[in-house]
Amino acid sequence: MKVSDILRVKGNTLYTVGPGEPLARAIDIMAEKDIGSLVVMEHGDLVGMLTFREVIQCIVANQHIVGQTVVRTAMDDHPLTCTMETELDEVRRMMLERHARYMPVMDKRMLMGVISFYDVAKAVVDSQNFENRMLKAYIRDWPASEDSQPTASL
Repeated sequence: MKVSDILRVKGNTLYTVGPGEPLARAIDIMAEKDIGSLVVMEHGDLVGMLTFREVIQCIVANQHIVGQTVVRTAMDDHPLTCTMETELDEVRRMMLERHARYMPVMDKRMLMGVISFYDVAKAVVDSQNFENRMLKAYIRDWPASEDSQPTASL
């Protein structure tokens, strides 16, 4: 399974913010849309990711005051990315190594979507459920052979 399979099911609705925008506005968007991340874009290029983790770290560092802080101050300016062709096992490995919960999906310099660790976990569970159903159906429909007649024991 590839990242493209997840985005095909999930859709590609994206929420972005500029690095110079107020952090308070970004927090409002995240709360309003009930999302855990925003892609930070500048002049059409991905320049960072803002997740609830970065927001909390920034707020704590500023003694619990958002004030005039801008997104650039809080964002991860070197986010982990993948492509549409990246295999799901590789995405899981990358996300686990970096403790990343969100990953932008890129096609060269074009942002195609964002996948979350939840999306990855759901895809794995759905795939395993499908495989289990197929195996159970195969076992249930197992052809009886003529050789498998019970023998009497003495």
